[in-house]
Amino acid sequence: MRTNLAIDPARSAALFVDLQEEHRKDCRYLVEGFDDLVLRVRRLQAAARAAGMPVFHSAYVVDPGNGGASPFHPMLEDGRSAFSDVGDPLSAICAEVGPAADEVLLIKTTASSLAEAKLPAMLKARDVEWLLIAGVWTEACIAATVKDAIGHGFRVLLVKDACGSGTAAMHQTAILNIANRLYGGAITDTDGACRLINGEAVEAWRVQGSVPLRFTYDNAASLFAEL
Repeated sequence: MRTNLAIDPARSAALFVDLQEEHRKDCRYLVEGFDDLVLRVRRLQAAARAAGMPVFHSAYVVDPGNGGASPFHPMLEDGRSAFSDVGDPLSAICAEVGPAADEVLLIKTTASSLAEAKLPAMLKARDVEWLLIAGVWTEACIAATVKDAIGHGFRVLLVKDACGSGTAAMHQTAILNIANRLYGGAITDTDGACRLINGEAVEAWRVQGSVPLRFTYDNAASLFAEL
């Protein structure tokens, strides 16, 4: 349900997941609407930095030569990863949404940005309560990151229009799946997130009960719009 929400910017942080060049330039791995997503991320980053909020970044990079590929990871015939290969320039974070100054960039080989202890430890050292999350792909790295963030005791502020996937349907149904189990957290859009970062209160969607969003092929898009 939608309810009034305010967060303490001094106890919040922002995490931007896997905003890499391949998602707008590699035909095998394109994210629908990626350029618009990047513009929203830039707004979020600007708001977070202006508020003095810690900003973190992650990138999924696979290094098969150093044992960085899981047993069933898709590989090309020449031994390179089918995506996010360590030697591919398109694995780099998009420059306009990359780390600024001393912001942390985490290189990962699993879906979740919190799978290893490093980031949770840094967040807890800063007494972070709310973790704003945006990036790609919604059903994969975003979903895994959100799940681990909740498991570590962080409240997740998921920015629904600053995440993306291969198609709108993939993205929207993934957000709905996450929303059904976003315990302790909230969902908003870029406008709402920027207002929250600025210390304002907004109306945001928060889960109540057990799996309240029983979506179908026919109503998924409308339920997503109502979040």
